[in-house]
Formats: sequence, structure tokens, C-alpha cells
Amino acid sequence: MKPRIIVCGLGRTGYKIFRLLRHQGAIVVGIHHKPMPGERAGDVIVGDLHAASTLKSAGIKQANTLVIAGGDDALNLWIVMQARVLNPRIRIINRFFNTSLGERLDQTLPDHLSMSVAGLSAPVFAFAAMGNQAIGQLKLFQQTWPIHEEYIHENHNWRGCKLSQLWEDRSRMLLYYLPVEDEIDLVSAVVCGHRLKVGDRLIIGTQPQVAFSRRSIITKLLKVFTNLRQFRHHAHSVLVGAMVLMVIITMATITYVSTELRVSIVDALYFAVGMITGAGGNEKVVEHASNTVKIFTVVMMLIGAGVFGVWYALLNDFILGTRFKQFWDAARVPRRHHYIVCGLGGLGIKIVQQLHDNGYEVVVIEPDTNNRFVSTARRLGIPIIHADASFPETLKSSNVQTAAALLAVTGNDATNVEIALKAKGISPKVPLVINYADPDFARMAQEVFDFEAVLSPAELAAPAFAAAALGGRVLGNGITSDSLWVAFATLITPAHPFCGQRVKDAAMSADFVPLYVETSCQTIHGWDLLRVSLSAGDILYLTMPATRLYQLWRYNPSQAMVS
Repeated sequence: MKPRIIVCGLGRTGYKIFRLLRHQGAIVVGIHHKPMPGERAGDVIVGDLHAASTLKSAGIKQANTLVIAGGDDALNLWIVMQARVLNPRIRIINRFFNTSLGERLDQTLPDHLSMSVAGLSAPVFAFAAMGNQAIGQLKLFQQTWPIHEEYIHENHNWRGCKLSQLWEDRSRMLLYYLPVEDEIDLVSAVVCGHRLKVGDRLIIGTQPQVAFSRRSIITKLLKVFTNLRQFRHHAHSVLVGAMVLMVIITMATITYVSTELRVSIVDALYFAVGMITGAGGNEKVVEHASNTVKIFTVVMMLIGAGVFGVWYALLNDFILGTRFKQFWDAARVPRRHHYIVCGLGGLGIKIVQQLHDNGYEVVVIEPDTNNRFVSTARRLGIPIIHADASFPETLKSSNVQTAAALLAVTGNDATNVEIALKAKGISPKVPLVINYADPDFARMAQEVFDFEAVLSPAELAAPAFAAAALGGRVLGNGITSDSLWVAFATLITPAHPFCGQRVKDAAMSADFVPLYVETSCQTIHGWDLLRVSLSAGDILYLTMPATRLYQLWRYNPSQAMVS
């Protein structure tokens, strides 16, 4: 039987998951707090998402999987507990913003998988900024690979090329094949030497290239000391206070030397500094002075104490407060070929980590100094400019004119468009990647404003939730012509449908694409992969259409599929 799936919370992401699952032929019921236009009452249950009566009406006791897609972590946790009381064996796919809590739940609860919209969509944003028109991601060999669609046109380099010639390339994974004419699966096409024709489409995962352009510590320090403009900007008040203090000390020293007190310059300077700072010292200088000099001394003590107090407070704020951090960050902003991330929310910090892990230089623009992810970015050595990215001066201070790309990923769609338009006005050639929550408006914004990429996290993440709901812990996914395919790893057990079969035979009969096999402490790729026979204990990494995943449900997914 096909799996019975409940999607709880039909917001922007949840409703996308609901429609994807229904399109893949799954038996799916939605739960929402209000009626959904165009949906029948039996397909969408209306009520409190965490109420036992609502979950029972949706068939929680007979369901195989529950997808919790709401954006409230506390409510999602409440639903988890209620669902497990009603059906202890149900498999739960849970959306969590707090990834650390989600990981803890995964370790504590059986058949619980937490997923993050930001974590799933951030790599695609990063790949788009790096110039890859990715439609998804694939996690292989401890790396995140961008997935893109290759359309074979008249002038394509692969036109007329045999698929078998592309099969052996380790830096490129053939994930799926959509021929324009013949109905043939990828493995069969590879084995029989099928040639690519105009109109054919290939889904390909490409191994990411790690950059090694990070500067040395000495180079960074030299840049800090040579960036005097930034130093003056952030230390202006401290420098002005120090200059005023020096003028007062100089005036006092000259006055004492020029009177008939017969004191040396050193003694006069020593007394002037001690008098103004309140430290005292060598009071004999003015013991026998005239009343005029004494009155002058009193005035200098009052003025000097005030100026010194203000200057000391400014200096303390600069060194121990945020001013010095702002100066340090501004002085470390790369001059060229860097990535600017505007907005340090859940999506922004994931993009920063992805770019940093790939070896690229990143600078963050975030107005909130108390942002929860600021410390995380600083631990990575990422410079942060605490200012409004919609101001042209802020963008110029991040060296947007020479940046590799700018990503506007704040939580406000209008702000993201404003930032991108301001950046385009300053530097028309800088690539712009925009976060836009509504996928329909995202496509329009990209067309109207001619941005490089306008992406919707809900649209990017929903296929992964749908694929996970259909079976297993998903390594990657993508959509082509409304067909959802998924990449996952399956543990071969004695009861597994592929056990005892050659990979080539199993792939051609079940319409999946093998990526590699882990067996006996070794990894098998390429042509050897097609010839190997699967036995219990092997782990097969593969991609297949989501519509065929239900065939594996008669085997326990929690045991048959692993990440």
C-alpha cells in the first residue's frame, strides 16, 4: 500500500509539501487552522494543530508519516508529543528553526527527523552567488554538491556524446535522465551506448570546488594598519578628545614655564598632567605663585578633569565596547572577489557558513548588534558591518563595487529588493541573489528587475520535506517537469528487494540511478558499480523518482534507509 501521510500546518512551505505529495500519488491529508481555498473538507482538516481531536480526524492512528511544517518551534514540539501519544510508531518529519533542539530530538526519539528550511535552501543561495544555476543540493562524500539541469541544445558540447563517456567522471554524478523521445532509464542508456539528442535533459551533481584564496594573518594585519580611513571613521571621537586634552596640557605647561616660577619644562609638564588627570604631583610648582596663576590652575583642573573624564569614557568604549569591534571588522573587509551577505538570520548564517566552508571570503552587513548569530559569524573570522544595508554608504564600505556577488537575505522581501536595487545603482555588474518568500512573486521580481537569482526558501525546501516523507533520510532532491526525484542511501538487508541482484539489473527494473556502493570498507564507482551484486550489509546510494519510493515501504524504512 502507498504511505498515508499527514501534513500539519499548511503555510507557504506546508502547502507546497502537501501539493507535491499529492502530485506524487501519496495518500495525503492536510491539517490547518483555517479552511484552504480550493481544497475539499476531507482533504484538509480544520482545527487546532496540536489538538488530539484534530489529529484523530486526520487519521493519525492509521498514518505512516506526519510532516510538521509550521514555523513555530514550540507549537511543533507540542504536536510531536501529542502525535506520539496517539500513535507511538508514527514516523515524524519535523520542521525546526532551532537546529540544536532538532538534533537532540533526533537522538532521543525514534523515527524522528528534523529539517530546517534555512539549512536546505542556504546551499542553493550560495551556489547561485557562485554562478551555478542550482535546482537543488546533494550531500555526498562529506560535501554539498550543487545539482543542475543540463539541457542538450543544438550547440551543446555533449550533443551526440555517448552517456557511457560521462559515466566514469568522478567529479560529476549523473543523477537522472529525461530523453526527449525514447522512454529509457539512465542505466540502460549507459549500458547500450545511447547518444544524447537535442531536447534531452540530464540532472547532474557537480563536485564543489574549494577556494584557497584566504589571506595570511600577516597580510590581514598589514591591511588593518594601512586602512587609516576606516580607523579615523571609527576612532574619530577618541582622537578629537585626545587632541583637546593635549592642547590643554600644552597650554598649562607653557603657562607655568613662562611665569617667574623658575621651573623646568619637565617639572611643568609633570605638574600639568598630574593636575588635569587628578593624579597629583609636584604641587610646589604653584605654592609660591601669584593668585592669577592659582586661579588659572583651578580653572585648568576643572576643565581638564571634565575633558579627561569624557575622553577616558570614549577610550574605554572604543577598546572594550563595540566600537573597536566595528573598527576591526571594517578594517578587515576584503577589497575584491568577496561575497556580501545582507541579513544575518537563520538563512543568512547558513549561507555564510557554506561560503566560508568553500574557502571564500565573506563580509556580513547586519544592523542588529544583539543578533543571535553575530558571535557565530565572529568565531568564523567573518567581518561584520553593523549598519543598514539599504544605505549606499554602507554598501560602499563593504566594497560592493569589487565584490563577487551580493546576497540580500533579510526577513523582509521589500528590504531585500531595495538593497539589491541600491547595490545595482552603485555597481551594475555585481551579481545579485535575492531572498523572496513568495515563489510566484520571486519569479516576477527576477524578470522585472533582471536580478541574477530571486529564490524562495519555501520552494527550495519543500521537495526535500516531501521526499523525506515518502521514505528515508534524503541526501538530495530535485524537481524536473513537476516530477520529484530523491537521492538517498539504502541499507541492503536480507529482505530488501535489491538483495542478491546486480546493481545494473536492479537499476533497470526499478528505474533508479546508482551513485556508488559502500561494501566491505570500500567504495565502488563507475563500471564496477554496475557489475557488483548487492548483499546484506551493503549501503547503496541512489536516486529514483519519488513516485516509486512507496515500493520500499513494505520494508521497514527506519531500518532499510540510512543517511
